[in-house]
Amino acid sequence: MKTAEKNTTAAKAKTTGAKTKAAPSKSKTASKTSATGVVKAKTSAADGLRELFVDSLKDIYWAEKALVKALPKMAKNATSENLVKAINDHLTVTQEQAARLEKVFSLIGEKAVAKKCDAMDGLIKEGQGIMEETEKGPVRDAGIIAASQKIEHYEIATYGTLAAFATTLGEDDAVLLLEKTLAEEKEADSLLTEAAYNTINFDAAEEDNE
Repeated sequence: MKTAEKNTTAAKAKTTGAKTKAAPSKSKTASKTSATGVVKAKTSAADGLRELFVDSLKDIYWAEKALVKALPKMAKNATSENLVKAINDHLTVTQEQAARLEKVFSLIGEKAVAKKCDAMDGLIKEGQGIMEETEKGPVRDAGIIAASQKIEHYEIATYGTLAAFATTLGEDDAVLLLEKTLAEEKEADSLLTEAAYNTINFDAAEEDNE
């Protein structure tokens, strides 16, 4: 009888173990079902183009204000006079762009509110990381330019999209302001490219060869 009881207990243990091992497969199935690729919208999600337009304006408004704080640090860590000047000049432009966005908000009858922009937050942090990982000099300057151009490209894409949204919504006065900022971002990108190819990248390459 004792032997029979042991066999029965062992059989139950095996069954329990099998059930325990099978449990994760159920959760995996549930996970796959919920991860069908369709994102569940938040209760505050935009359900119209105008709402998406306003939400995007809030994002870029936060981004411009964050840049006003980040650009002086980049300028302090740059060594090329041309690069320092380009960053400081763009700081002034960025302050004007933030003020211009406030006008856009006013034109469309909305309050100027900044909503954290995860993309810009990540780009600024990446720029900080590049400065921490490079010695001050041509190599860091090259890294600052790379980080700055990523920021400019993001802004170019954003303002281009916002101008298109405003056009579709018939906000013609807002379109003019957004396109002015778009042109400024493109110019800033060109100036950074010139600074990189004229001296900085070459100096950085020479430093690597020493």
